[in-house]
Amino acid sequence: MVTSPLMCLRYCLTESNNLLLLILLQNLKERSSAEFDRMLRMGRTRLKIAYIWYLVCFFAVYCDADDANEINIWPMPVSVSFGSGNLHLSNNFELITEGSKFADASGILKEAFSRTIDIVRSSHVVELDTSKIKPSLVLKGIHVVISSPSDELQYGIDESYKLNIPAQGNPIYARIEAKTVYGALHGLQTFSQICSYSLSSRGILVHQVPWTIADQPRFSYRGLLIDTARHYQPLRVIKKIIDAMAYTKLNVLHWHIVDTQSFPLEIPSYPKLWDGSFTISERYTVADAAEIVSYAKKRGINVLAEIDVPGHAESWGFGYPSLRPSENCTGPLDVSNDFTFKLIDGILSDFSKIFKFKFVHLGGDEVDTSCWILTPHVKSWLQKQGMGDSDAYQYFVLRVQKLALSHGYEVINWEETFNEIGSKLNPQTVVHNWLAGGVAEKIVKAGLRCIVSNQDKWYLDHDIRWQDFYSNEPLENITNHQLHSRVLGGEVCMWGELIDAADIEQMVWPRAAAAAERMWTSYDKLAKDPSDVRSRLSHFRCLLNQRGVAAGPLEGLGNTRPFGPGSCYTK
Repeated sequence: MVTSPLMCLRYCLTESNNLLLLILLQNLKERSSAEFDRMLRMGRTRLKIAYIWYLVCFFAVYCDADDANEINIWPMPVSVSFGSGNLHLSNNFELITEGSKFADASGILKEAFSRTIDIVRSSHVVELDTSKIKPSLVLKGIHVVISSPSDELQYGIDESYKLNIPAQGNPIYARIEAKTVYGALHGLQTFSQICSYSLSSRGILVHQVPWTIADQPRFSYRGLLIDTARHYQPLRVIKKIIDAMAYTKLNVLHWHIVDTQSFPLEIPSYPKLWDGSFTISERYTVADAAEIVSYAKKRGINVLAEIDVPGHAESWGFGYPSLRPSENCTGPLDVSNDFTFKLIDGILSDFSKIFKFKFVHLGGDEVDTSCWILTPHVKSWLQKQGMGDSDAYQYFVLRVQKLALSHGYEVINWEETFNEIGSKLNPQTVVHNWLAGGVAEKIVKAGLRCIVSNQDKWYLDHDIRWQDFYSNEPLENITNHQLHSRVLGGEVCMWGELIDAADIEQMVWPRAAAAAERMWTSYDKLAKDPSDVRSRLSHFRCLLNQRGVAAGPLEGLGNTRPFGPGSCYTK
């Protein structure tokens, strides 16, 4: 029995199967009659040899395809139609931008195109010479048309795109149309998932042509938090996280830079702050931070910087001891000391030169105010102000919010600020839900905006299955559709107490990818039963592995090893 293209080819080329060979060659004649007639005049043996490459191409295009009814794109686009044909990706695949209003002075599109082709070709050495293949079987390039001349990256920009890959043409070009360059980047990511290496042709195939895709995100904020305060993460590791975020169409890197354990970031206005780093080699310079922002922008990703105040700030006191209420009571930051707020103002001023995202995260969670009550000079100040410790917490949060607003930022605070202060928060506040599900409904009804990260579903450091990441719905119980726009989106959180550079990737992926589809794909296209997307997510996890991302087994809970020998696609 013939069970594979290569077996079929060998079968055709045996002495006893001349008829089948001729039938196949007759099929090829319909595609290149002049070439067929020329070769037919050659001897039978020479004809066989000369047509081997042609047969290989034929079988690659018509036999070596994915399941014609299966779409292996993650996250799932809004609208998709596809065919059953295949094309070879040209060895000289080119980018055309004729008619585009985007001049690409910054090189964002050109660099993204080069990365796309490099990653598509990275799984194997490409041996196929497409110049020897009939042009009607070769995709020559991609035509990208962008209607906006701007490369500004900000919350709420248009990330939509249209991708068309025809099955015929002379020559054949794919086409991406987008309002912004960042929509075009998403189109290139989708295109990359339609391509794969063919062992039959030893080249890259573009599967299931023709394609017509129209796509846009469901939420404008699709985030991933990384924590570099509990364990330092090298720049290269952060960049690999950003690369994988781009593959999944996540668009906000929430950088929890500093915390109780360490302060690794250089702050020029207060250079002793990074005395709180673990070691001098585990620090980020201003240039490092700017490089991360630039690297992320070129991939359509904003960087949200966080300083978590007034709690989670004990490391600040190594460089500036007066920030601590006392030597023995090291946190939260001293609410009675004007220097505390002067320093925070300096940090935000320095931030504004590096982090251009419209939002800044000011924390505000898990604040134990007992130090304020137990420290004599702070207690005395509270009494003079007529404040209790809860009043002081409110005073601190609101004063720092005003500082951030003065630097042009909109403010994000953790959920406790809403629970404690409520309607007194600045009306521009975005409340970051994390304690439990169902809180978003209360926040938006109060007139504020919300980001969803409930820890029981979207905390990557917890033992949570991918199915729960996929099923977590940011708009749960918000029945008033007019309030939906107040939910900016969601964020999965990779807290760093128990992970470092050795295992962060497998803790993040593929579970973060499951949440990414929830945040990108339109609600009516999402699977009601996560098991319906298991095969597609497994395929994407293996794609991440092929691209050098250490995504863990699908059925694991993060830092999980394979359960035994076997294929990546069954893990």
